[in-house]
Amino acid sequence: MASLEELRAARQTKLERLRTLGKETYPAKVVRDFTLGEVVKKFTELEGKSVNLVGRVMALRGQGGLIFIDFTDGTGSLQAMLKRGETPDAEFDLFAETVDLGDFVALTGELFTAKRGEKTILVKSWQMVTKALLPLPEKWHGLQDAEERYRLRYLDLLMNPELRATFERKAKFWDTARAYLKNRDFLEVETPSLELTTGGAEARPFKTHHHDFDLDVYLRISVGELWQKRLMAAGIPRTFEIGRVFRNEGTSPEHLQEFTNLEFYAAYLDFTDGKKLIRDLYLTLAQEVFGKTKFEHKGHNFDLASDWPDLDYVSTIEQMTSMNVLTSSENDLMKKLQELGVEYTGKTRERLADSLWKHCRKQIAGPAFLVNHPKFVAPLSKAKEDNSDLTYTTQIIIAGTEIGRAHAELNDPLDQRARFEAQAKLIERGDEEAMMPDFEFVEMLEHGMPPTFGFGCGERLFATLEGKPIRETQLFPLLRPKN
Repeated sequence: MASLEELRAARQTKLERLRTLGKETYPAKVVRDFTLGEVVKKFTELEGKSVNLVGRVMALRGQGGLIFIDFTDGTGSLQAMLKRGETPDAEFDLFAETVDLGDFVALTGELFTAKRGEKTILVKSWQMVTKALLPLPEKWHGLQDAEERYRLRYLDLLMNPELRATFERKAKFWDTARAYLKNRDFLEVETPSLELTTGGAEARPFKTHHHDFDLDVYLRISVGELWQKRLMAAGIPRTFEIGRVFRNEGTSPEHLQEFTNLEFYAAYLDFTDGKKLIRDLYLTLAQEVFGKTKFEHKGHNFDLASDWPDLDYVSTIEQMTSMNVLTSSENDLMKKLQELGVEYTGKTRERLADSLWKHCRKQIAGPAFLVNHPKFVAPLSKAKEDNSDLTYTTQIIIAGTEIGRAHAELNDPLDQRARFEAQAKLIERGDEEAMMPDFEFVEMLEHGMPPTFGFGCGERLFATLEGKPIRETQLFPLLRPKN
């Protein structure tokens, strides 16, 4: 078998031959009358007519005085036939001697239906559009190594129609979410990606430097939560944003350092009604994008059209582990995590309780709403009237993981200041995921923010419905450079 370098050298020889004959091999202008998708769709009315088409050669086979190719342009595929005599002999021979799989060619010819019923163009003349110097992956096996698939994603997409379909569904997923919210009077907004403090979530941020202002800044870890709340104070009652967020954390089937999230905020929306809106949004996404409500992921079967029960945060953990995260000591929580074999970072009650909960949620198929979160794990949520230690927070649990989070947003400036001060103490104790205080946000609350319901979810929801690890649903996941 020839080496890659030998194959490249052979193709380059063909390229040089075309150039010696005065042929353009990478022309700036190409004549094309229709996309291949249009030809397939309108074939009945176009049959018998001469057309100019362009595409990439994906299959190539010869039978004496005939050459058949399958070519594609991203909109559709078509068969082409070169027939000695119909295609001038010199052009026929040049095609046979210089065209390889992966090349882009422009074909001029007449459309007809072949004996076996294939829609075909009978080629009268041809032009090289792009000469590929490296071969495509072998059709039936493609790229097998995961790292190589991610690194050569363009080839993975080219050779794997099912993968392309995933990203077409992903685009429809976000289009559907956007349309759903706009139809309910949400205004789409854009908020900063560079922040002085990373409000709105708890995660380790990426840090960079703004040279003009001579300031250290952070890439955002939420889709503008504290900024969108400022818009609530500005009198804009409903906002949403779909954008990239960045978290300097580990990689897993559920976690990436860069991904797309959706967050919306609605003034005067009741917590119970907000939960109903979330359920309806998820159902709409499932039905519009996937055409179903029943799914399987990581060994869990779930139906988004079923009832979504409320699960109590404290009692659910206690039922599964015998630990009450409100009353157990931090040492006891650490001992339980060690007993369960759960890895954890941070020794604060907040981190320990969160680690314990993440162990428990793996057993829950859902869909379900986790509710009544302790205040120490929900620093931006409104406290409950009947128990000030708990908050109006909910996490959506599907297939053993969190697939969205919502709050009745805290709008008491005194309470918010106290919680930010508590977060600052966690940072002083070395908690890299604690929320950075934003006292300008507190100033906004002092001017007054209406009662607000806020919600966020991201690519994890799409990946779960797709039944794939989140990395598989990224077009170009971050990779270490080649050695």
